[in-house]
Amino acid sequence: MAEKMPPSPGGGITPLQQMLASGTGAILTSLFVTPLDVVKIRLQAQRTPFSKVPLFPASGKCFLYCNGLMDHLYVCQNGNGCSAWYKAPGHFTGTLDAFVKITRYEGIRSLWSGLPPTLVMAVPATVIYFTTYDQLRDFLHARMGSWNHYIPLLAGALARLGAVTVISPLELIRTKMQSQQLSYRELRVCIQSAVAQDGWLSLWRGWGPTVLRDVPFSALYWFNYELVRTWLCRQAWLDGATFTVSFASGAISGTVAAVLTLPFDVVKTQRQIELGDSEVHPVTASKPSSTWLLMQRIRAESGTRGLFAGFLPRVIKVAPACAIMISTYEFGKSFFQKLNQEQQLRGL
Repeated sequence: MAEKMPPSPGGGITPLQQMLASGTGAILTSLFVTPLDVVKIRLQAQRTPFSKVPLFPASGKCFLYCNGLMDHLYVCQNGNGCSAWYKAPGHFTGTLDAFVKITRYEGIRSLWSGLPPTLVMAVPATVIYFTTYDQLRDFLHARMGSWNHYIPLLAGALARLGAVTVISPLELIRTKMQSQQLSYRELRVCIQSAVAQDGWLSLWRGWGPTVLRDVPFSALYWFNYELVRTWLCRQAWLDGATFTVSFASGAISGTVAAVLTLPFDVVKTQRQIELGDSEVHPVTASKPSSTWLLMQRIRAESGTRGLFAGFLPRVIKVAPACAIMISTYEFGKSFFQKLNQEQQLRGL
C-alpha cells in the first residue's frame, strides 16, 4: 500500500465533468488573485510614472498585467487607450493601504479591473489544459500498466503545449484589438492581410518564448505536485488527497516550478513588450531576437540576477494561484465522482 500512489479523484468522471471542475477552478482563481495584481500594478505606477517606467522600453507604450492564470499585454499609444485605474495610481503607503483606499474611493469593483479578458481567454485555456492533462495521464497510466513518476511530467508538458498552441492566435488577435482599437470587421481584414503576407504561421508570433516558459513550468509543476501529494497523503495516512493536501501540494509545486523557470518568464516578458511595441510602431520596431540571444543580452546588461528579476512577486502570485486552482479542481472532481457513484447505486 505504501508503494502505490494514493488514488486520484479524477477516475470515474466524464471529460465534460472535468471541464466543469477546471472551469470553476479557473473562475475562482481569477476572482481571488486578480485584486493582488491590480494592487501590485497600482503600487508600481505610483513609484514610477507611466511615461518613465524603466522596466518597459519605448516610453512605456505597454505593460503586463498578470493575475496568476494568464499574462495580459496592454498596449497604449501616447498614454491613450490604457485603463483609467492605471493612469491614476493614487497615493498608497503599502499593500494593505492600497486595498483600503481603492475600495473606499473607487469602489470594490476596481479591485477586479482586467477580469473580463481573463474570463474570455484564460478560462477556456485552463479548461483545455487541465482536461487534456488528466486524459493524457490516465491514457499513459493505462498503457504502461503501473504508475510511473515521469508520467505527470510528460502529460503536463504535452497538455501545456496543446493549450498554448490553441490560445496563441487568440492572444495575438486580442493584442491587435487593444493596440489599434479595431472593429471585428477591420480585425478580419487585418488578419487576412497578415496571413497573405507572412502565411498562417504569423498568427503564432510569440509562441516560442511562451512554450519555453510554460511547458517546462507545467512539466515541473505536475511532476512535483504528484510527488508532494503522494508524500503528504502517506504522512497523514490518507487513501486520497483532501482539499488541504491538494492546496498545500499546489502551493509547494507551483513555487518550485516558478523559481526554476523564472529566467524563461523574464525572456517572455521582454518578448511580449517587443510585440506590443511592434503593434504601436510596426515600421520602427526592431526584429525580435531569439530567446537565447535575449537571455545573453539580459545577462550581459544585468548579470545573472537579471534573469531572476521579479522573483518575489512571481512566487507571491503563482503559489496561491496554483493552490486555489488545483484544490478547487480536485474538489470538483471528487464531487462529480461521488455524484456518479450515487447515480449508479440508484440505478441498480
